[in-house]
Amino acid sequence: MISIVDDDQSFRESMRQLVILLGYTVETFPSASDFLASPLLPETACLVADVQMAGMTGVELHGHLVDAGYAIPTILVTAYSDEAVRDQALRDGVVCFLSKPVDVDHLDRCLRSALRSATPSKDSS
Repeated sequence: MISIVDDDQSFRESMRQLVILLGYTVETFPSASDFLASPLLPETACLVADVQMAGMTGVELHGHLVDAGYAIPTILVTAYSDEAVRDQALRDGVVCFLSKPVDVDHLDRCLRSALRSATPSKDSS
């Protein structure tokens, strides 16, 4: 399952439709806190999150998941490209960093790469 977290409803819905057309099961969430509170969190094979969100950003969400022991491959998307943020996110283990509007072929490659790198959702140690 691919989880999409974005506070922009129209982008979230269009991304949901796009990922479904690529053949994946999708759940969407309007905020990082809604995603973190969801019982679907452990079922998430890949996370697609917006960088700029109220409350907790996509970068912060990725860091929180890593700190909590979740190994969910993450793709970040942004309308406001910032090389420093992109470079740091990639160093921190984000699989891909995409600009809006998202290129379908690039998204497809990123999803495939993320799912290849997937490990169990929660460390069992």
